[in-house]
Amino acid sequence: MAKPRIGNAAKASHRLLTGSIQPLISSNFDLQRCVSHGVRMASTASTNGRRKERVVILGSGWAGYGFARSLDPKKFERIMISPRSYFVFTPLLAGTAVGTLEFRAVVEPVRRLGLDRFHQGWADDIDFARKVIRVEANTSDDLASRTQLALKHRPDGDHKGATFDVEYDKLVIAVGSYSQTFGIEGVREHANFLRDIGDARKIRMKVLQSFEKAALPITSDEDRKKLLHFAIVGGGPTGIEFAAELHDLIRDDLTNTYPELMKFVNITVYDVAPKVLPMFDKTLADYAMDRFKREGIQVKTEHHLTRVRPDEDCEGCLKLKIQECGDEEVGAGIVVWSTGLMQNPLVQKLESKIFKLPSSDSEMQLQRDAKTGGIVTDSHLRVNVVPREAASEPVRAQAQNATLLPDVYGVGDCTVISELSLPATAQVASQQAGHLARRLNKGDVDQKPFRFRNWGTMTYLGSWTAIHQSSADELKGWMAWVLWRTAYLTRSMSIRNKITVPFYWAISWIFGRDISRF
Repeated sequence: MAKPRIGNAAKASHRLLTGSIQPLISSNFDLQRCVSHGVRMASTASTNGRRKERVVILGSGWAGYGFARSLDPKKFERIMISPRSYFVFTPLLAGTAVGTLEFRAVVEPVRRLGLDRFHQGWADDIDFARKVIRVEANTSDDLASRTQLALKHRPDGDHKGATFDVEYDKLVIAVGSYSQTFGIEGVREHANFLRDIGDARKIRMKVLQSFEKAALPITSDEDRKKLLHFAIVGGGPTGIEFAAELHDLIRDDLTNTYPELMKFVNITVYDVAPKVLPMFDKTLADYAMDRFKREGIQVKTEHHLTRVRPDEDCEGCLKLKIQECGDEEVGAGIVVWSTGLMQNPLVQKLESKIFKLPSSDSEMQLQRDAKTGGIVTDSHLRVNVVPREAASEPVRAQAQNATLLPDVYGVGDCTVISELSLPATAQVASQQAGHLARRLNKGDVDQKPFRFRNWGTMTYLGSWTAIHQSSADELKGWMAWVLWRTAYLTRSMSIRNKITVPFYWAISWIFGRDISRF
């Protein structure tokens, strides 16, 4: 019998899987921690025989996903590294937490982008001199689908996953940011966050569970007040929109299901600032507060949470220590934390690295923004480096000594453009990603600097009302709500979600929200 012929694709796969690994020379890598079968992949060839540059993207958020979606696959080999295998449309996340939308409607699988490769894992370290990324594999979806706060990736911290190496020709750092707890006791352990699908799922379960516990005949009225007090910390758009969505759930769906419990329900928004929604002008912010007051949602500004702990007398309840309330603790069934951002641990690690580039004998460090801790880039989104001795100097002195790190770019929350202050929002990250991809596609990254175009800010207030502010106009009420839904619908990434989102909105309006626990 004749031997079967092996096609070119099979030969290439065989070479990929069996190729030997050269050790990294960087002293910052701990080779004893690495498995012996690391991955070192060569760039592919395009259809015309020319070698395609490999672009590795770290992150699958607004910046990473948007960049990979816009980069021309005919010109570049696209490889994404992210601990989660999907993109989350975060503006609609609050709706999924109360059942207005289903989770699948706000998720986009990254593999549908047709990437050359996707590796589910964390970038653990980067050797800029050799253009190699050390990756730690993540095989647990749970770790990627909920907000992580610790400086280590896994809750148990002591057990690292298998590691492997990935080479790059160009690198785009878009790892985003983590939730900031400001060191407040108990927040990390007992509060709920709202930044990922796992967070929204956990909140939905907790809210429905609180009503079921309160409905039991053995539950006292005092415990019912605690269980049905929903505390939201943070008066920004995320906190306000979740409070509004939660109020809609209770008024439209749970009132008929638990009519005897409505007198115990209380929603409170706490914020340390003198007013909530500081990005809006006073007129719109006051309108939002008036709406909340009429709906019975309490907003307590200039209140400082100092501790969260379990309530020993009420199973499933929490006790909040608030500075302005003295020694008295406030009971709550759930605390939703939606304030503050901190830099990704990878960013912190990279900024502390000292390395040399092949073209220079000088020891260099990434330029770090003193205020946010983000990686500093130039106006073309190229990462800046400074000599080691200049890293501790004032900002102006660093700027004078800054040079570019070859073939490394930064977009999104983890970066700061030199001498330009932009908010850490999805709108900024999305525009940066699109700009960088277009410039790489055209081959003129150094020709046209990034310019942010502010399309306005919107926040849902519940009961089919919202507020919208831009340089062109200001809207409030029902018209702003129409704009809010239209804008988010058109910004949904895929055709599939452009269909499923209005479908679930219609289902919730006609039949009510899903209040089942499973």
